[in-house]
Amino acid sequence: MPTPEQTAAVDTAIITRRSLRAFLPTPVPRETIEAILQVAARSPSGTNTQPWKVYVLTGHAKEELSRKVAAAYDDPEQRAQHSEEYAYYPTEWKSPFIDRRRKVGWDLYGLLDIAKTDKARMHAQHRRNYEFFDAPVGLIFTIDRVMRQGSWLDYGMFLQSVMVAARGRGLDTCPQAAFTQFHRIITAHVGAPDNEQVVCGMSLGWADPDAIENTLVTEREPVSGFARFLE
Repeated sequence: MPTPEQTAAVDTAIITRRSLRAFLPTPVPRETIEAILQVAARSPSGTNTQPWKVYVLTGHAKEELSRKVAAAYDDPEQRAQHSEEYAYYPTEWKSPFIDRRRKVGWDLYGLLDIAKTDKARMHAQHRRNYEFFDAPVGLIFTIDRVMRQGSWLDYGMFLQSVMVAARGRGLDTCPQAAFTQFHRIITAHVGAPDNEQVVCGMSLGWADPDAIENTLVTEREPVSGFARFLE
């Protein structure tokens, strides 16, 4: 049986995981990144298929990818030539999902003092995704195109394991679907073969404790709101 201290450590890593949007430039040692990925590799997958592949970008490689993607994002004509390969969000929204989406968006913009009509600052804030929010490590996750929905469920567990393992080491993350629009730029930059599809990106690093956006804590439904116990 785990000790109370072990249980608390696991719970703390999960509960304190948040999508942070401002990082310090402090480097993360390669051995730390490798340790996080090695732990995450123990995530479950159907018949042990292990469908994940990770490209770890630091230094010049990360900066160059950010430059390329941000340039395409800033140019309306270029941006129009890029689209996601898969639908992350529903095409038709309904309550309570749309309500939660709107709330987290306006809560973040409220902290940053971005008005609903300030399109330029909204653009600039979204652009920070492509700079990995200044994190020293950028992760790009891909999956083989032959894999189906079950493997994508497995992939979600792997991503969670990466984030929880990072928290266990005092690091923070931000999983980012924003990268999927520019998958062609990304795969060319990292040298991914044609059979690989971009799942998402992720920022990894030490949180900036002075950044106001990092004070955002999203709300969660109580267990009674989403679980039904049958006896």
